[in-house]
Amino acid sequence: MSLIHLEKISRRYQMGGEIIHALREVTVTVERGEYLAIMGPSGSGKSTLMNLIGCLDTPTSGTYILNGTNVSDMDDNQLAEVRNREIGFVFQTFNLLPRANALHNVELPLIYSGMPAAERRAVAIEAIHCVGLGDRMTHKPNEMSGGQRQRVAIARALVNKPSILLADEPTGNLDSKTGEEIMALFEQLASRGNTIIVVTHEEDIARHARRIVRIRDGLIASDERRAR
Repeated sequence: MSLIHLEKISRRYQMGGEIIHALREVTVTVERGEYLAIMGPSGSGKSTLMNLIGCLDTPTSGTYILNGTNVSDMDDNQLAEVRNREIGFVFQTFNLLPRANALHNVELPLIYSGMPAAERRAVAIEAIHCVGLGDRMTHKPNEMSGGQRQRVAIARALVNKPSILLADEPTGNLDSKTGEEIMALFEQLASRGNTIIVVTHEEDIARHARRIVRIRDGLIASDERRAR
């Protein structure tokens, strides 16, 4: 069974008297362990597609099956539960708590899930080591470089062992060398079997993925698998 199956997904918005067709009957399947980039210019529909895949929004029409569950018609509370269980988010702006150290930032999702303190700490430490920051556990965000902060954000996204790591322009606030280091980390995580979806408008970032889905005018313009 596929991890993600979107079947004829459409998303329409009302803006004033106008209806905006952000997505038009898009069908996409993603298997477990795939490393996929979603590419497209501003206004193409890629952010809408990311929001639907990430259960931040629901489609106007069509069906979304995530890990065997139909999430198309869920209410906000149900979607929040699915997000917490299935999806780890990585954002361009890191979204770390400024006064908390790296370990506490990574622990946060486990606090929300009710994991006991000792187990929580052990799992968070493992996630921080996984992204190569074992020596930065007690540092706060303002004591770390942009690349280190993004690694903390990736560790936090991984700590619940989600089905999908969903990254929105993950190198957007980083210089090109640091961006390459973060993409190399994604490559390592993909080789360990994580399912990774990167949303980007940058060709060189998308080319790190093993499959590139290009969106234009709310439609899939191409779906290209790349040699590993």
